[in-house]
Amino acid sequence: MAWNEPGGGKDPWGSGSGKGGNPPDLDAALKDIGDKFGKIFGGGSGGGGGIGGVAIIGLLAIVLVVWALLGFYQVDAKEKALVLRLGKFHEIIGDGLHWNPPLVDIVTRVRVTEERQYQTRGQMLTEDENIVELPLTVHYNIKSVKDFVLNVKAPEHSLRHATDSALRHVVGSSGLDEVVSTGREQLSIDVKERLQTYLDSYGTGIKVVKVNILEAKPPSAVKAAYDDVIKAREDRERVINEAQAYANGIVPEARGRAKRVLEEAKGYQARVVADAEGETERFDKLLHEYQKAPVVTRQRLYLDTMQSVMENSSKILVDVEGGNNMLYLPLDKIMQQQTSSVSGSSQMKSLTSADVNLITEAVIERIRNQSSNSQRRESR
Repeated sequence: MAWNEPGGGKDPWGSGSGKGGNPPDLDAALKDIGDKFGKIFGGGSGGGGGIGGVAIIGLLAIVLVVWALLGFYQVDAKEKALVLRLGKFHEIIGDGLHWNPPLVDIVTRVRVTEERQYQTRGQMLTEDENIVELPLTVHYNIKSVKDFVLNVKAPEHSLRHATDSALRHVVGSSGLDEVVSTGREQLSIDVKERLQTYLDSYGTGIKVVKVNILEAKPPSAVKAAYDDVIKAREDRERVINEAQAYANGIVPEARGRAKRVLEEAKGYQARVVADAEGETERFDKLLHEYQKAPVVTRQRLYLDTMQSVMENSSKILVDVEGGNNMLYLPLDKIMQQQTSSVSGSSQMKSLTSADVNLITEAVIERIRNQSSNSQRRESR
């Protein structure tokens, strides 16, 4: 049977607490608790003790509420929070509203997406023993909140030392020209890689985004000498560029002339070979004709040769066979007489090579006849 039914069991509030088995009053219960606390803290059991107990309970409730409210916190979107519970790593929390018990959990919020900068400047020695002053800026962020907070006591202090070490190592392995002008971009890449290697070995949780190496400058004590070196280097580059431009203009022209000479030589070679082949073919044909009629061919060759010789000559000497006389034919005088004889006429006829040939043949024939007549007379 239920305790609240007639004839039921015992009242859970106690059978002697009220009249007719009813539950005790709430004020009486609070007064009883206040009396107990009053005895603990040295208070009496009177009416004043009840009031003091209520105040203590209220104070404890307020403390509990404040303690609970202090456990709420907000994590920004750019942050992550690391939670230590009783001094031991518990978890990493993302953005949003969170609650952790105060004094039990310690929450450390770290901006992980924010790009931070560290700038440094120092004088260092290059590989070719030149002193250079080099400014540098390191851009970095946090890639591991746990390593950044727990592994290293001062990670950013370690970043400064690692940067100086990496920069001096890379610059000490490079020449002045690479540091100052030509190899500055590669220098930044090498410093970034070496710096990241150092930070990973330390377990700092830092990620190097980029390293910017600004314009390197010499120390003020050697600036004048350094300016002279820079000017000499610029003059050297200028002279090299001028020589290259001159070579770019001369070399193609020389190559063109050489090609033209080669083409002319090839053309001359082809012409000479063609002429030689033609002369050979003509000689073969002439030989064939000569073998058929040697006398006629020989006479024809002689006449052709004499014709080619006499065409450009104004005087002819004829050797008479069987005699000691030389016949002189002044063809230039004959041509002048022929020209003067017809100068008065309306139509002037010029003496051609064919006319000269006819005259020459007639003279030669006459000389032969005279020579044969003289020989007959002598034989008689």
